[in-house]
Amino acid sequence: MAQRILALAAEEPPERLQEALQSLGESELGDVVTRQALRGRETAALLRGIFRGSPCSQQSGVLRRLQVYKHCIPLVESGDLQLSKASEIIGLLMLEARQLPGHALAELATLFVDVIKGGSLSNGKSLELFSTVLTALASSKESLAYGNGELNGEEFKKQLINTLCSSKWDPQSVIHLANMFRDIPLSGEELQFVVEKVLRMFSKLDLQEIPPLVYQLLLLSAKGSKKTVLEGIISFFNQLDKRQKEEQSVPQSVDLEVATVPLDQLRHVEGTVILHIVSVINLDQDLAEELIRHLKTEQQKDPGRALCPFSVALLLSVAVKHRLQEQIFDFLKTSITRSCKDLQFLQASKFLLDLFPQQYDVTAVILEVVKNSAFGWDHVTQGLVDLGFSLMESYEPKKPFGGKAADTGYGLSKMPAQQACKLGASILLETFKVHEPIRSDILEEVLNRVLTKAASPVSHFIDLLSNIVVSAPLVLQTSSSKVTETFDNLSFLPIDTVQGLLRAVQPLLKVSMSVRDSLILVLQKAIFSRQLDARKAAVAGFLLLLRNFKVLGSLSSSQCSQAIGATQVQADVHACYNSAANEAFCLEILGSLRRCLSQQADVRLMLYEGFYDVLRRNSQLASSIMETLLSQIKQYYLPQPDLLPPLKLEGCIMAQGDQIFLQEPLAHLLCCIQHCLAWYKSTVHLCQGAEDDNEEEDVGFEQNFEDMLESVTRRMIKSELEDFELDKSADFSLSSGVGVKNNIYAIQVMGICEVLIEYNFNIGNFSKSKFEDVLGLFTCYNKLSEILKEKAGKNKSTLGNKTARSFLSMGFVSTLLTALFRDNAQSHEDSLAVLRSSTEFLRYAVSVALQKVQQLEETGQTDGPDGQNPEKMFQNLCRITRVLLWRYTSIPTVVEETGKKKGKSISLLCLEGLLRIFSTVQKLYAARIPQFLQALDITDGDAEEADINVTEKAAFQIRQFQRSLVNQFSSTEDDFNSKETQSLITVLSTLSKLLDPASQQFLQFLTWTVKICKENALEDLACCKGLLSLLFSLHVLYRSPVGLLRELAQDIHACLGDIDQDVEVESRSHFAIVNAKTAAPTVCLLVLSQVDKVLEEVDWLIKKLTSLGSDTSEDSSQASNQTQALEKGVILQLGTLLTVYHELIQTALPAGSCVDTLLRSLSKTYAILTSLIKHYIQACRSTSNTIPGRLEKLVKLSGSHLTPQCYSFITYVQNIHSESLSFAEEKKKKKKEDEAAAVSTVMAKVLRDTKPIPNLIFAIEQYEKFLIHLSKKSKVNLMQYMKLSTSRDFRINASMLDSVLQEQNTEDAENEPDNNQSSAAEQTDKNQEPKKKRQRKQ
Repeated sequence: MAQRILALAAEEPPERLQEALQSLGESELGDVVTRQALRGRETAALLRGIFRGSPCSQQSGVLRRLQVYKHCIPLVESGDLQLSKASEIIGLLMLEARQLPGHALAELATLFVDVIKGGSLSNGKSLELFSTVLTALASSKESLAYGNGELNGEEFKKQLINTLCSSKWDPQSVIHLANMFRDIPLSGEELQFVVEKVLRMFSKLDLQEIPPLVYQLLLLSAKGSKKTVLEGIISFFNQLDKRQKEEQSVPQSVDLEVATVPLDQLRHVEGTVILHIVSVINLDQDLAEELIRHLKTEQQKDPGRALCPFSVALLLSVAVKHRLQEQIFDFLKTSITRSCKDLQFLQASKFLLDLFPQQYDVTAVILEVVKNSAFGWDHVTQGLVDLGFSLMESYEPKKPFGGKAADTGYGLSKMPAQQACKLGASILLETFKVHEPIRSDILEEVLNRVLTKAASPVSHFIDLLSNIVVSAPLVLQTSSSKVTETFDNLSFLPIDTVQGLLRAVQPLLKVSMSVRDSLILVLQKAIFSRQLDARKAAVAGFLLLLRNFKVLGSLSSSQCSQAIGATQVQADVHACYNSAANEAFCLEILGSLRRCLSQQADVRLMLYEGFYDVLRRNSQLASSIMETLLSQIKQYYLPQPDLLPPLKLEGCIMAQGDQIFLQEPLAHLLCCIQHCLAWYKSTVHLCQGAEDDNEEEDVGFEQNFEDMLESVTRRMIKSELEDFELDKSADFSLSSGVGVKNNIYAIQVMGICEVLIEYNFNIGNFSKSKFEDVLGLFTCYNKLSEILKEKAGKNKSTLGNKTARSFLSMGFVSTLLTALFRDNAQSHEDSLAVLRSSTEFLRYAVSVALQKVQQLEETGQTDGPDGQNPEKMFQNLCRITRVLLWRYTSIPTVVEETGKKKGKSISLLCLEGLLRIFSTVQKLYAARIPQFLQALDITDGDAEEADINVTEKAAFQIRQFQRSLVNQFSSTEDDFNSKETQSLITVLSTLSKLLDPASQQFLQFLTWTVKICKENALEDLACCKGLLSLLFSLHVLYRSPVGLLRELAQDIHACLGDIDQDVEVESRSHFAIVNAKTAAPTVCLLVLSQVDKVLEEVDWLIKKLTSLGSDTSEDSSQASNQTQALEKGVILQLGTLLTVYHELIQTALPAGSCVDTLLRSLSKTYAILTSLIKHYIQACRSTSNTIPGRLEKLVKLSGSHLTPQCYSFITYVQNIHSESLSFAEEKKKKKKEDEAAAVSTVMAKVLRDTKPIPNLIFAIEQYEKFLIHLSKKSKVNLMQYMKLSTSRDFRINASMLDSVLQEQNTEDAENEPDNNQSSAAEQTDKNQEPKKKRQRKQ
């Protein structure tokens, strides 16, 4: 039959063909097509023949065509045909479809919808035909029957698409359907239907099928609905990530039937999807802009939904396109700092924490992206690296580099920037660990920045470099050329950068000989450089090499202050055969360094400070170093036993023209000798081998040093100040050469005394004679110290104004304090009594401890041995704290005062030391606070580290200081020590930060603080300020302080009286601390600053409310609950604040800062009230909600308790200012013209103080303007609570107007009687309102 149809189709007139086709039944026709298609021969020709014999002009032709279509669709979908044959058939059907009439197209389209609903699509090939059918249907003009009515083609297509999107789809055909919709012209509404349906299907598909579907969706988004597509994709993967995280956090659950997605599979799918999105963005830039726009708006509402790991990874991948990089990085950086600020803001307030229990942290999200990128996300890594560097450069430390100085800015505004910089470093470090291919690039970038940013601080880059080297030391070997290139620039870098850089790359020096050799070459050149910094860099580099290249036989140093890093194992392998060669190498370096001993003082100083560490790490160099030091000191030592002084000080200075410089830091040289000798005696002696020659030689220099130090000690004690050409009459001014010389001499002599004090105490072994020597040396030191202080008092610019840095080492200070205050051994009693008898010496010991702690706090290290070893410093801090704590709590200041001559008492110094230590530990050793508190608690020495309860331990220490503070308050007025009380309050404030705000101990401490403020009528302003600040800082962590502020405001009002002198204020004293002396300005300004903080919180909440109000997502019920909670919180806070202002603006505050601050604060309050009203206007616009009763009450309160009193207060302020002006005018009349300047100053002050008044009036009127808007929108008359204001740029003064009008009346009575009456009437009208208000104001 097929052959016959083909033959007839070839004939020209189609009549015979039509007859032949009419003779075939529906099933027969289908069989013919199927057989022909399965045979794969001339199927297209057969179909063409059938179509030729079925013209669309005849009804039968249309029906036959429909039969063919209905038969071919399942045939193509059956999968029995070859792919090429199926494509051929569909292609032909698509061509012929446009000839079908509308009703046939409609029937065909309905058939397709039924097929899709039935889920019988297998390969989706026939959908190409469906798109053609729908397109043809849309352009059909005829009316088509649909249900009971009729629709045109376009509407019929819309109904079909609606039906299709509302029905169930077979998951296997979703991708084919998404592809099909690309070829159909869709209106915006239809496209939205389709996109939403496809997005809903995501969850029903297998994970592997998501990427191709996403790709089809993205191509479809070229028509529109970009935002919906992106939002849907991001939301889907965000949910998957959350579920994955929950499953990981919960141990293997019992519900095993819950299908979990394997992590690696999910990550690979996410990576592929991101690649698809990026590839589409390359073709369609609008999609990228829509992505950024969407995330920005989403971030305003809910940052957790906007910036999830998936969306951040997507943004970073897109950022590789340079056109968008800046925009994306700006957005990410803003989000990071905002997130950090919000977190900080929340944690500082219990009120906010209760409203926002879940906190979003963007830094954790970004670090999660780094972790996820390990799953082959190579397209994200470049973005991560760029973001890391961008963060580190945008938020780099602003302080000069030096120890940990860069990290000491703990202010509120600096914190987010510091966290952002730290995040940048973490991103780079983690990326470095995860992605090997990019490692050398990161390293190169870091080294480039260390070199190019030499002028600005680079501590953060050096820390990063150090961490990188530790995490993967061998990567340096592959980049050794870059490191060598960096070395070439060493002599141009600041000394701190050089030291940090060398310390960071030091593991490489042990592994790579070529790098080491290139460094030595650079350093040897630098030693002869003209630049002082270059020579210092050379010394720093050589000392580092000496410390780290061990000579055979050197003792292994367990006290090593710096870990050598992960290359230690490999380095030691190299060192085995190198250690003999190392000796020659080290001796060569020592030879180079000896040349430095003839250079400037700064260079020598570095050497003296570095030799001790070298000795400790490389003991075989002991004899060489000691010999070097011996030959150096001999240049200045006078061996004759009776010659005074024992050292040639004139050899230590150098004159250059008029200027005099220090050439040899003699005290530092002696200090170095003393420490090296002490180490040598304690260590090397114990481990001496049988090398007798060496021993004799060593003993030689050891004996030499001991004799020399003994002789210097003896002669220094005997020396008078005149022997050093120093006495009370000497000139110490820095403006003359003699004065400079004397200052240098004085500091050297004081330093030498200190060095000898430490030496004699250490070797004395508690012998009385040695301790007498110590006291003799101290007497010499003290005389000079007193002279310098005295001269400093006379001349503020002298050097003595700044105490010279002590030469005592931190370890010795802790030993000395322990011996002086805590040593109860019977055998030591007599000898220690010598030192204990001198109060000056005890005071000196404590003040040096204070200086050392201060240096540690500021720079993270101290001078002297182990000064850069954090562990040793921590142990010494613990020992010093124990002693100071015992001394302060055992001997109260009051007891000590009687025997005090001058200077601070020892107890007070101990307290200052404790205060510094507590803040230093929280800054530098935050992670070790439990061990620190444990070390202070002598009773509980054996507790396990894990058992340490920081809150309990801190509460125990707090109780000791509470007792001292109570004693201060209960002491007589003469015994009250303001300085001590202030320090105690600050100590309590510092320790309170260690308490957990949720603990019972915190609540007890807060209750105690409230009680102290209520019961003590403290008149000392500084103590009052400290105590109230402590109260506020505790209270905000417990609950909102508005109630407390109201009570304080009432007390201020009662103390200072009312602005209307006729009104007697009811005395309701809550806090005794508020009294006539402290109420203004101290307490008033503190209350206002705390009010401002509450206003900031409220303002932040209103912004959150506004962003929540614009959120129209599915979780609207949850959002509305949160909105209601926030609104309630805001209104309650503002309501209570209005009552605080109600009290303050009726208080007769003195002119000045209080009035000025209050006026500004009121303006801010009205601005915040206005923004709240705007929020409700917006809410009324978007929903038909009525305004809550709470808001109405707030508006009523502002109308009755705030605005009228504001105007009265403005009048009061202007009155007191006009009084001060008139007083100044009177003075001007009485005195001569030279007083004119004073008057102009008063006028300028009045102008300055009244400046906030117009701003306040404007703020009030803005508030009332928006109230009118809200009244119209909500149909609630809110203006009924507001009275019209009378303050403008002009004011009608009732009494003055009265008198003027009366005068006018008497003059014009005869001429104009009518006018007289009208004037009187007018006067009555105009003055009615002001008269009422004037009753309180006169």
